Amino acid sequence: MILRKNVNLKDTWDTSVLFEADSLWEEEYVNCEKRLAEASGYKGKLNTAENILSCFELRDRLSHIVHKLYVYANLRLHEDNTDTKYQALSDRAAMISVKLGSAFSYVQSEILRLDFETVKGFMALNPGLAEYKHYFDDLFREKEHILSEEMEDLLAKAHEIGEAPDEIFSMLNEADLTFGLVKDDEGNEFELTHGKYISLMESQNIETRKHAFKTMYKSYMAHKNTLAASFSANVKKDLFFAKARKYNSSLESALSSDNIPVSVYKNLIAAVHTALPSMHDYVALRKKRLKLDDIHMYDLYVPIVQEADNKVDFEKAKAEVLESLKPLGEEYISILGSAFKGRWIDVYENKGKRSGAYSWGVHGAHPFVLLNYDNKVNDMFTLAHEMGHAMHSYYSWSAQKYFFSSYTIFVAEVASTVNEALLMEYLLDKEPAGNFKNYLLNYYIEQFRGTLFRQAMFAEFEMETHQMVQNGIPLTSASLNEAYRALNRKYYGDGIILDEEIDYEWSRIPHFYSSFYVYKYATGYSAATALAKKIKGESSAAGKYIEFLKSGSSDYPLNLLKKAGVDMLGKGPVLESLEVFKSLVEKMKNI
Repeated sequence: MILRKNVNLKDTWDTSVLFEADSLWEEEYVNCEKRLAEASGYKGKLNTAENILSCFELRDRLSHIVHKLYVYANLRLHEDNTDTKYQALSDRAAMISVKLGSAFSYVQSEILRLDFETVKGFMALNPGLAEYKHYFDDLFREKEHILSEEMEDLLAKAHEIGEAPDEIFSMLNEADLTFGLVKDDEGNEFELTHGKYISLMESQNIETRKHAFKTMYKSYMAHKNTLAASFSANVKKDLFFAKARKYNSSLESALSSDNIPVSVYKNLIAAVHTALPSMHDYVALRKKRLKLDDIHMYDLYVPIVQEADNKVDFEKAKAEVLESLKPLGEEYISILGSAFKGRWIDVYENKGKRSGAYSWGVHGAHPFVLLNYDNKVNDMFTLAHEMGHAMHSYYSWSAQKYFFSSYTIFVAEVASTVNEALLMEYLLDKEPAGNFKNYLLNYYIEQFRGTLFRQAMFAEFEMETHQMVQNGIPLTSASLNEAYRALNRKYYGDGIILDEEIDYEWSRIPHFYSSFYVYKYATGYSAATALAKKIKGESSAAGKYIEFLKSGSSDYPLNLLKKAGVDMLGKGPVLESLEVFKSLVEKMKNI
């Protein structure tokens, strides 16, 4: 595999917009560390509007700097996870982040000693402080879960320890694990990687798929006890912090920051359960179309429409994405075009590079997008997805001040998935009848399976495993396998053979270390389906959507979505999406 130093510069992101040299990162780090001492100057004095505003402004400045330090260090680390220099910078950035939290840990407790009416009076008299209204509303909403100054300081310091399970998993998964040699359909032998795995699983050759599947999971099975221990430690960490903050469960704690009722999470799972018969029909259809005597878990990714040319190079992908997103307006397209030319994106896989894809960055600079592009249709949709995140960040950072410039994951997955939906509708509209259009139809079904059904299954697994720990049931490789196998049976039905290896899939999912995160893919997909339909069908919808992208975290996510035209409190958007899935399966049956 190509080494990082040999990657073409134009295919890499330009981190110099953050720091032109590591020495400048070092200077910023040292200066920031010194300035943290200024935080103590406001301790015990947050009883006037002027002091509160000055303290907030200092916290925002230092938080912005720490965020910039952290992003740069980790972007460079993700270029090659084996680079010890950036491992060290990443660790130091994490440490100063903890110091920042500790330095200002008294703020919430001191403000909460004030009466809310007093704070409202401060805001009425001080326009600068009034800009933090949503912050104060949210703070007093969570008052019962915010602890004493001493306890907040202790929890801030414990946070670094709490990151250990994720860090251990990441180092094992990204740097230390090797998967052995596999062969492609032409008999070419090469080392299996995360990036190549899905490509092999899409092979029309069953032996290629089977061998890649068994080779990949052999490494995870060999480390099952270590992976179970790290998974269990992460779940216990979540429960510890939830109980420390007086929540009833880890789930309630995780959803509280977005002001999302637990009912939204449970409604998603319940709604998806109603459509499982259609998923079982789809599995049966796969078996029939692939002409298999038995269908296995490694048969779920291969396209059932054969002879489709699914090669899409990066230049073509950019062109297609730009064309498909024209309903979002000229300004959106202009900014996106600049992003493609301005090295926002790290495009291809290299040795040691972080797997998967993401968008990330910091207020004041352009966003960064990590890809592991492999010339597949899926990679084109991943590009559209991650640029949805990036454009959301761009608009939010441009319209909001730093303290409201970020946005929650709940709404983030809407922005990314609207792009995917618009790309799919564009491709289906322009393609003539034939194999490739049928391939896209199958791919659309797979988007539903992967983003709505699969993520709902993951969400259900998280809910079950966290409840197991709360009930005192140990999480071992055996108990995790049993729980995961039962859910695969529920979601995919009795018509599929559950290979032993799939029981270990929980051990290779990075998102499980950001607990109760993945359900947002499913809710986001449902909301995005509704919004994309509005954007294409209503003249005012695109404008409302751009305003939504500019909103950052200036309001609760459910409120922001409602203003954009989607109400996620009920099951409606999820059920509507599931009806689309059912209709797609019926269409596929008739091809």
